[in-house]
Amino acid sequence: MSERANFGSKVGVVLATAGSAVGLGNVWRFPFMAGHNGGAVFMLVYLGCILLLGIPGMVSEFIVGRHSQANAARAYGTLTNRKGWGFIGLLGILTSTIILGFYSVVAGWCLQYLGTSAVGGLKGDSTYVQQYFQNFSSDPVKPALLGVAFVFITHIIVVRGVRNGIEKASKLLMPLLFILLLIIVIASCSLPNASEGIEFLLKPDFSKVSNKMFLEALGQAFFSLSLGTACLCTYASYYSRQTHLLQSAAQIALVDFLIALMAGLMIFPAAFSVGVQPDSGPSLIFITLPRVFQQAFSFLPALGYVISLMFYALLVFAALTSTISMHEIGTAFFHEELKMKRPVAAWIETIVCSLIAVFCSLSVGNPDIQVMGMPLMDFCDHLTAQYMLPAGALLTSILVGWFASKTLVREEFTNWETNGPKSLFGVYLFCVRFIVPVCIFLILMHQFGVI
Repeated sequence: MSERANFGSKVGVVLATAGSAVGLGNVWRFPFMAGHNGGAVFMLVYLGCILLLGIPGMVSEFIVGRHSQANAARAYGTLTNRKGWGFIGLLGILTSTIILGFYSVVAGWCLQYLGTSAVGGLKGDSTYVQQYFQNFSSDPVKPALLGVAFVFITHIIVVRGVRNGIEKASKLLMPLLFILLLIIVIASCSLPNASEGIEFLLKPDFSKVSNKMFLEALGQAFFSLSLGTACLCTYASYYSRQTHLLQSAAQIALVDFLIALMAGLMIFPAAFSVGVQPDSGPSLIFITLPRVFQQAFSFLPALGYVISLMFYALLVFAALTSTISMHEIGTAFFHEELKMKRPVAAWIETIVCSLIAVFCSLSVGNPDIQVMGMPLMDFCDHLTAQYMLPAGALLTSILVGWFASKTLVREEFTNWETNGPKSLFGVYLFCVRFIVPVCIFLILMHQFGVI
């Protein structure tokens, strides 16, 4: 085996890891969750979840990964010298593989809409747009092929390695994503009556607060920040010993929150300007927004065309930054644990995820491909987001907070007492030991119907 790869720069560390967190969870899922839970007040609760749960959880996975300098399955066993803990890493690898499978289907939908936008194929009334999505998503061939194609695009980047593939792609995709998002936000906020959408997102209505909203904000924080997938652990294994873990986690969390906020500022002002309610459901970006862009920019159709095209390009970039990280988790495992060459390891991960993508795609609109009364794609989403992600994060916090050497954890947190925030170590350890496990345990109990 050759010497293990690592990221080549601090910028590469932040952009690559932030890219793993920033994805369709911010642009596709977050606006729906915010619209369904009162807008601004959900934003505040979501921010609290990131600060109290997300950042400590991220740092914990960073500690596991950087200390081991190994793939997720080996990393968790290395932290305590007890190989049995490696099952947490295996759970994360399984979780990320399932997510990459169904995630690629949605990413394939984004590719389709990008191409259709380019040829002006999304013009028409609301019935036409809705029928277009239903016909396309339930087609047995094209969505499956596009989902597999997206996995292969991801494969091309990952197979090139950490520096030449993942880091270079992140340095290109993340700035492009931010620029596109900023342009659309400015255009959306400039529309007539856009102020109502801005107010919805920035002026909290505390009457909307509920236990369900807290649990959904918590789940969104875990899904968006890639906690429990072993992604952060895997990427941290490529960090240098000089990387400031808390600072990196805070920067990544800030980028994640800002992208989510900008996604809301992109969607809600445009939706309110044409009288569309923000809680339109997960089909928001595939049914509602094509019509919204067409109506909102009807005074200048060419601008509406450009905005629509940029929006779906943004979605493709956001999806790709996440699929790269999820693919790398399995690739690193096969490469290091099974002693395979990296290209072979990447191909195994690609084939497995492609098969999942095909079956998930076929389950859309097909009642014969169901698990527990849900289409396979919905089941995979429900299983990973509601159970596997929280379970992985819960077990990680227990391992780092209670079973790992306190001296080891402190050394990693403070960079061996050199440039780390020594005064915050006690706060971090308290969060990891008590706040994070208790909150995740509560959400798991809620999902099982116990509370």
